[in-house]
Amino acid sequence: MADGYALALQAGIVAALKADGGVTALVGDRVYDEPPKKPTFPYIRVGNIEPRPLRTDCGAAADVALGLEVYSRPKSGRVECTRIAEAVVAALDERESSVVVVGFDLVSLQWMTQTVGRDSDGESYLAIIAFSALIDG
Repeated sequence: MADGYALALQAGIVAALKADGGVTALVGDRVYDEPPKKPTFPYIRVGNIEPRPLRTDCGAAADVALGLEVYSRPKSGRVECTRIAEAVVAALDERESSVVVVGFDLVSLQWMTQTVGRDSDGESYLAIIAFSALIDG
């Protein structure tokens, strides 16, 4: 069975981030669906993915909200976290050709918002970056 909108987009996003030089310069290949129990900081984690169906006479499509989370814990946590978030935005915003969504056509990928603050663990900084994707197929 082929992946649906959410998993196909997730795979494409993870691959695109791991292929982007600006992102890998900051986090290496530490882009996870689920990070290891004791991850090396900083890293990126796939957050919430919310596909909403779009039904038209022309076929099926989906509007997918996607969150990416950046975790940082060095002395300059907020600065590092913000720089990584900015690299993620630069790698993905309106860069549809850099994200392969197997089985579907990625029509648009747009950055919606981001926030950077102290994580609930009291030690880390957390950036949450939201994107909206229109996927046809």
